[in-house]
Amino acid sequence: MKQLYLKSSVVFFIIMSFSCSSKRLSSESELLNYTEFRNLQHSFETAEGNIKYIDKGKGDVILLLHGVPTSSWLYRNMIDTLVSQGYRVIAPDMLGFGSSDNPKGYDVYSPEKHAIRLLNLMKSLNINSWNHVMHDAGGLWTWELIKLSPKKIKNLVILNTIIYEEGFQPPIRMESGNFAKFSMWLYKNGITTSTMLNKLFDEGLKYTELSAEAFEGYKTPLMEGKTRAMYQFFTNTCNSLPDYSNVIKQIDIPTAIIWGKHDSFLKWSVQRERVMADLKIKAQNEYILNTSHFLQEEAPNLVSKYITKFIKTNN
Repeated sequence: MKQLYLKSSVVFFIIMSFSCSSKRLSSESELLNYTEFRNLQHSFETAEGNIKYIDKGKGDVILLLHGVPTSSWLYRNMIDTLVSQGYRVIAPDMLGFGSSDNPKGYDVYSPEKHAIRLLNLMKSLNINSWNHVMHDAGGLWTWELIKLSPKKIKNLVILNTIIYEEGFQPPIRMESGNFAKFSMWLYKNGITTSTMLNKLFDEGLKYTELSAEAFEGYKTPLMEGKTRAMYQFFTNTCNSLPDYSNVIKQIDIPTAIIWGKHDSFLKWSVQRERVMADLKIKAQNEYILNTSHFLQEEAPNLVSKYITKFIKTNN
Protein backbone atom coordinates (compact mmCIF):
# COMPACT_ATOMS: atom_id res chain seq x y z
CA MET A 1 0.00 0.00 0.00
CA LYS A 2 1.39 3.38 -0.93
CA GLN A 3 1.83 5.44 2.22
CA LEU A 4 0.37 8.92 2.35
CA TYR A 5 2.05 11.78 4.19
CA LEU A 6 -0.05 14.32 6.02
CA LYS A 7 1.27 17.50 4.37
CA SER A 8 -0.17 16.31 1.08
CA SER A 9 -3.26 14.71 2.57
CA VAL A 10 -5.34 17.36 4.32
CA VAL A 11 -8.12 16.88 1.78
CA PHE A 12 -8.01 13.13 2.49
CA PHE A 13 -8.71 13.74 6.16
CA ILE A 14 -11.52 16.17 5.54
CA ILE A 15 -13.23 13.92 3.00
CA MET A 16 -12.81 10.89 5.22
CA SER A 17 -14.21 12.69 8.23
CA PHE A 18 -17.39 13.90 6.61
CA SER A 19 -18.16 11.07 4.20
CA CYS A 20 -17.99 7.96 6.40
CA SER A 21 -21.36 6.52 7.27
CA SER A 22 -22.04 4.64 10.50
CA LYS A 23 -21.50 1.17 9.09
CA ARG A 24 -20.35 -0.59 12.23
CA LEU A 25 -23.14 0.01 14.74
CA SER A 26 -25.84 -2.43 15.75
CA SER A 27 -28.74 -2.29 18.19
CA GLU A 28 -27.33 -5.12 20.33
CA SER A 29 -26.62 -4.17 23.94
CA GLU A 30 -23.50 -4.82 25.98
CA LEU A 31 -23.41 -6.75 29.23
CA LEU A 32 -21.51 -3.80 30.66
CA ASN A 33 -21.58 -0.18 29.55
CA TYR A 34 -18.47 1.98 29.57
CA THR A 35 -19.35 3.83 32.78
CA GLU A 36 -19.82 0.54 34.60
CA PHE A 37 -16.55 -0.75 33.16
CA ARG A 38 -14.70 2.33 34.39
CA ASN A 39 -16.14 1.85 37.87
CA LEU A 40 -14.43 -1.55 38.02
CA GLN A 41 -11.00 -0.09 37.33
CA HIS A 42 -8.26 0.44 39.89
CA SER A 43 -5.73 3.26 39.84
CA PHE A 44 -1.92 3.20 39.84
CA GLU A 45 -0.03 6.45 40.34
CA THR A 46 3.05 7.08 38.22
CA ALA A 47 5.29 10.14 38.05
CA GLU A 48 3.59 11.15 34.80
CA GLY A 49 -0.02 10.44 35.77
CA ASN A 50 -2.46 7.79 36.93
CA ILE A 51 -2.95 4.52 35.05
CA LYS A 52 -6.31 2.80 35.29
CA TYR A 53 -6.52 -0.97 35.09
CA ILE A 54 -8.75 -3.98 35.57
CA ASP A 55 -7.58 -6.57 38.12
CA LYS A 56 -9.96 -9.50 38.28
CA GLY A 57 -9.79 -13.14 39.28
CA LYS A 58 -7.30 -15.37 41.06
CA GLY A 59 -4.58 -17.67 39.82
CA ASP A 60 -1.93 -17.53 37.14
CA VAL A 61 -1.72 -13.98 35.76
CA ILE A 62 -2.63 -12.97 32.23
CA LEU A 63 -1.84 -9.41 31.20
CA LEU A 64 -3.92 -8.04 28.31
CA LEU A 65 -2.28 -5.15 26.47
CA HIS A 66 -4.19 -2.96 24.00
CA GLY A 67 -2.83 -0.76 21.20
CA VAL A 68 -3.63 2.52 19.42
CA PRO A 69 -6.20 4.09 19.73
CA THR A 70 -7.98 1.59 21.98
CA SER A 71 -7.86 0.69 25.69
CA SER A 72 -8.61 -2.24 27.98
CA TRP A 73 -12.22 -1.84 26.81
CA LEU A 74 -11.10 -3.83 23.78
CA TYR A 75 -10.87 -6.93 26.01
CA ARG A 76 -14.17 -6.51 27.87
CA ASN A 77 -15.67 -9.63 26.25
CA MET A 78 -12.64 -11.76 27.13
CA ILE A 79 -11.86 -10.83 30.73
CA ASP A 80 -14.62 -12.82 32.47
CA THR A 81 -14.03 -15.81 30.19
CA LEU A 82 -10.37 -15.93 31.16
CA VAL A 83 -11.23 -15.43 34.84
CA SER A 84 -13.68 -18.34 34.67
CA GLN A 85 -10.80 -20.54 33.49
CA GLY A 86 -8.90 -19.85 36.72
CA TYR A 87 -6.77 -16.86 35.77
CA ARG A 88 -6.11 -13.46 37.30
CA VAL A 89 -6.50 -10.90 34.55
CA ILE A 90 -4.72 -7.54 34.51
CA ALA A 91 -5.87 -5.18 31.74
CA PRO A 92 -4.42 -1.66 31.91
CA ASP A 93 -5.26 1.50 30.03
CA MET A 94 -1.81 2.75 29.03
CA LEU A 95 -1.07 6.39 29.79
CA GLY A 96 -2.91 8.61 27.31
CA PHE A 97 -5.58 6.01 26.55
CA GLY A 98 -8.94 4.99 27.96
CA SER A 99 -9.48 6.15 31.53
CA SER A 100 -5.84 6.87 32.29
CA ASP A 101 -4.40 10.35 32.56
CA ASN A 102 -3.41 12.35 29.50
CA PRO A 103 -0.40 14.48 30.49
CA LYS A 104 0.90 17.21 28.22
CA GLY A 105 3.84 16.56 25.96
CA TYR A 106 4.66 13.70 23.61
CA ASP A 107 7.96 12.14 24.73
CA VAL A 108 6.14 10.78 27.77
CA TYR A 109 4.35 8.40 25.39
CA SER A 110 7.45 6.80 23.88
CA PRO A 111 7.44 2.97 23.75
CA GLU A 112 10.23 2.75 26.33
CA LYS A 113 8.36 4.92 28.85
CA HIS A 114 5.18 2.93 28.32
CA ALA A 115 7.19 -0.22 29.06
CA ILE A 116 8.73 1.22 32.23
CA ARG A 117 5.31 2.20 33.57
CA LEU A 118 3.95 -1.25 32.77
CA LEU A 119 6.81 -2.92 34.67
CA ASN A 120 6.20 -0.60 37.61
CA LEU A 121 2.49 -1.42 37.60
CA MET A 122 3.16 -5.15 37.77
CA LYS A 123 5.78 -4.61 40.48
CA SER A 124 3.24 -2.65 42.53
CA LEU A 125 0.89 -5.64 42.30
CA ASN A 126 3.66 -8.00 43.46
CA ILE A 127 3.48 -9.87 40.16
CA ASN A 128 6.96 -11.08 39.26
CA SER A 129 6.06 -13.02 36.11
CA TRP A 130 3.01 -13.40 33.93
CA ASN A 131 1.47 -14.58 30.68
CA HIS A 132 1.50 -11.69 28.23
CA VAL A 133 -1.05 -10.94 25.50
CA MET A 134 -0.57 -7.91 23.26
CA HIS A 135 -2.28 -6.28 20.30
CA ASP A 136 -1.33 -3.62 17.74
CA ALA A 137 1.11 -1.03 19.23
CA GLY A 138 1.13 -3.12 22.39
CA GLY A 139 3.80 -5.06 20.54
CA LEU A 140 6.14 -2.06 20.59
CA TRP A 141 5.67 -1.63 24.33
CA THR A 142 6.22 -5.37 24.80
CA TRP A 143 9.49 -5.47 22.84
CA GLU A 144 10.72 -2.57 24.97
CA LEU A 145 9.61 -4.36 28.14
CA ILE A 146 11.44 -7.53 27.13
CA LYS A 147 14.54 -5.49 26.31
CA LEU A 148 14.43 -3.96 29.80
CA SER A 149 13.42 -7.09 31.71
CA PRO A 150 13.58 -10.26 29.58
CA LYS A 151 12.56 -12.77 32.25
CA LYS A 152 9.20 -11.34 33.32
CA ILE A 153 7.05 -12.98 30.65
CA LYS A 154 6.35 -16.73 30.94
CA ASN A 155 4.26 -17.17 27.80
CA LEU A 156 3.77 -14.69 24.98
CA VAL A 157 0.61 -14.40 22.85
CA ILE A 158 0.71 -12.14 19.80
CA LEU A 159 -2.58 -10.74 18.46
CA ASN A 160 -2.20 -8.72 15.24
CA THR A 161 0.80 -6.89 16.62
CA ILE A 162 3.49 -4.61 15.22
CA ILE A 163 6.55 -6.78 14.69
CA TYR A 164 8.48 -6.07 11.48
CA GLU A 165 8.29 -3.39 8.81
CA GLU A 166 7.15 -5.93 6.20
CA GLY A 167 3.84 -6.44 7.97
CA PHE A 168 3.32 -2.88 9.20
CA GLN A 169 1.13 -0.98 6.76
CA PRO A 170 -0.62 1.96 8.46
CA PRO A 171 -3.08 3.70 6.15
CA ILE A 172 -1.31 7.02 6.57
CA ARG A 173 2.00 8.34 7.92
CA MET A 174 2.15 11.80 9.47
CA GLU A 175 4.92 14.33 9.84
CA SER A 176 4.93 16.11 13.19
CA GLY A 177 3.48 19.62 13.25
CA ASN A 178 0.24 21.49 12.78
CA PHE A 179 -1.22 19.17 10.18
CA ALA A 180 -0.80 16.15 12.44
CA LYS A 181 -2.32 18.09 15.31
CA PHE A 182 -5.24 18.95 13.06
CA SER A 183 -5.83 15.26 12.39
CA MET A 184 -5.88 14.60 16.15
CA TRP A 185 -8.42 17.39 16.48
CA LEU A 186 -10.64 15.52 14.05
CA TYR A 187 -10.64 12.59 16.47
CA LYS A 188 -11.58 14.62 19.54
CA ASN A 189 -13.67 17.62 18.46
CA GLY A 190 -17.03 15.84 18.75
CA ILE A 191 -18.16 16.75 15.25
CA THR A 192 -15.98 14.29 13.34
CA THR A 193 -15.09 11.89 16.18
CA SER A 194 -17.69 9.30 15.23
CA THR A 195 -16.87 9.40 11.55
CA MET A 196 -13.15 8.94 12.22
CA LEU A 197 -13.90 5.92 14.41
CA ASN A 198 -16.36 4.56 11.87
CA LYS A 199 -13.59 4.65 9.28
CA LEU A 200 -11.25 2.81 11.65
CA PHE A 201 -13.75 0.06 12.42
CA ASP A 202 -14.95 -0.20 8.85
CA GLU A 203 -11.40 -1.24 7.96
CA GLY A 204 -10.67 -3.06 11.22
CA LEU A 205 -13.73 -5.32 11.35
CA LYS A 206 -14.62 -7.91 8.72
CA TYR A 207 -18.06 -9.20 9.68
CA THR A 208 -18.86 -7.66 13.08
CA GLU A 209 -20.93 -4.63 13.98
CA LEU A 210 -20.32 -2.78 17.23
CA SER A 211 -23.21 -1.99 19.52
CA ALA A 212 -23.80 1.67 20.27
CA GLU A 213 -22.59 1.01 23.84
CA ALA A 214 -19.41 -0.65 22.59
CA PHE A 215 -18.76 2.29 20.28
CA GLU A 216 -19.12 4.73 23.19
CA GLY A 217 -16.32 2.91 25.00
CA TYR A 218 -13.96 3.82 22.18
CA LYS A 219 -15.39 7.27 21.54
CA THR A 220 -15.49 8.63 25.09
CA PRO A 221 -11.71 8.80 25.71
CA LEU A 222 -11.23 10.62 22.41
CA MET A 223 -13.94 13.11 23.32
CA GLU A 224 -12.01 13.66 26.55
CA GLY A 225 -8.97 14.67 24.48
CA LYS A 226 -6.94 11.46 24.71
CA THR A 227 -4.99 12.02 21.48
CA ARG A 228 -1.46 12.97 22.60
CA ALA A 229 -0.29 9.36 22.74
CA MET A 230 -1.83 8.84 19.30
CA TYR A 231 0.06 11.85 17.98
CA GLN A 232 3.35 10.42 19.27
CA PHE A 233 2.59 7.07 17.64
CA PHE A 234 1.57 8.43 14.24
CA THR A 235 4.35 11.00 13.94
CA ASN A 236 7.17 8.84 15.30
CA THR A 237 6.55 5.11 15.11
CA CYS A 238 4.69 5.21 11.80
CA ASN A 239 7.47 7.18 10.14
CA SER A 240 10.37 5.25 11.60
CA LEU A 241 9.45 1.87 13.01
CA PRO A 242 12.04 0.87 15.62
CA ASP A 243 14.10 -2.18 14.71
CA TYR A 244 13.51 -4.78 17.41
CA SER A 245 14.91 -7.68 15.40
CA ASN A 246 17.82 -8.27 17.79
CA VAL A 247 15.47 -8.25 20.79
CA ILE A 248 13.02 -10.59 19.08
CA LYS A 249 15.68 -13.08 17.98
CA GLN A 250 16.94 -13.37 21.56
CA ILE A 251 13.52 -14.10 23.03
CA ASP A 252 13.36 -17.56 24.57
CA ILE A 253 9.72 -17.61 25.60
CA PRO A 254 6.97 -19.98 24.41
CA THR A 255 5.07 -17.89 21.86
CA ALA A 256 1.73 -18.21 20.08
CA ILE A 257 0.32 -16.28 17.15
CA ILE A 258 -3.42 -15.54 16.96
CA TRP A 259 -3.99 -13.38 13.90
CA GLY A 260 -6.97 -12.02 11.99
CA LYS A 261 -6.10 -12.77 8.37
CA HIS A 262 -8.12 -9.91 6.83
CA ASP A 263 -6.13 -7.18 8.62
CA SER A 264 -5.09 -4.45 6.19
CA PHE A 265 -3.06 -2.58 8.85
CA LEU A 266 -0.92 -5.48 10.04
CA LYS A 267 -0.35 -8.24 7.52
CA TRP A 268 0.74 -11.69 8.60
CA SER A 269 1.60 -13.49 5.37
CA VAL A 270 4.40 -11.10 4.32
CA GLN A 271 6.28 -11.53 7.60
CA ARG A 272 5.15 -15.01 8.65
CA GLU A 273 8.27 -16.95 7.72
CA ARG A 274 10.58 -14.48 9.41
CA VAL A 275 8.52 -14.16 12.59
CA MET A 276 7.97 -17.89 12.98
CA ALA A 277 11.73 -18.49 12.66
CA ASP A 278 12.91 -15.59 14.84
CA LEU A 279 10.48 -16.34 17.67
CA LYS A 280 10.83 -20.11 17.25
CA ILE A 281 7.05 -20.54 17.10
CA LYS A 282 5.79 -24.09 16.75
CA ALA A 283 3.33 -24.74 13.94
CA GLN A 284 0.63 -25.88 16.37
CA ASN A 285 0.80 -22.48 18.09
CA GLU A 286 -0.18 -20.51 14.99
CA TYR A 287 -3.89 -19.68 14.83
CA ILE A 288 -5.15 -17.74 11.82
CA LEU A 289 -8.72 -16.49 12.23
CA ASN A 290 -11.31 -15.34 9.71
CA THR A 291 -11.38 -11.84 11.22
CA SER A 292 -9.76 -8.48 10.61
CA HIS A 293 -7.65 -6.28 12.91
CA PHE A 294 -9.91 -6.20 15.98
CA LEU A 295 -10.19 -9.94 16.58
CA GLN A 296 -11.14 -9.28 20.22
CA GLU A 297 -14.39 -7.80 18.90
CA GLU A 298 -15.02 -10.42 16.22
CA ALA A 299 -14.03 -13.65 17.97
CA PRO A 300 -13.50 -13.02 21.72
CA ASN A 301 -14.46 -16.55 22.79
CA LEU A 302 -12.24 -18.21 20.21
CA VAL A 303 -9.29 -15.96 21.04
CA SER A 304 -9.78 -16.70 24.76
CA LYS A 305 -9.95 -20.43 24.02
CA TYR A 306 -6.66 -20.40 22.12
CA ILE A 307 -4.95 -18.28 24.79
CA THR A 308 -5.89 -20.65 27.62
CA LYS A 309 -5.10 -23.74 25.54
CA PHE A 310 -1.63 -22.38 24.78
CA ILE A 311 -0.89 -21.35 28.37
CA LYS A 312 -2.06 -24.66 29.83
CA THR A 313 0.10 -26.56 27.37
CA ASN A 314 3.21 -24.59 28.29
CA ASN A 315 2.83 -24.37 32.08
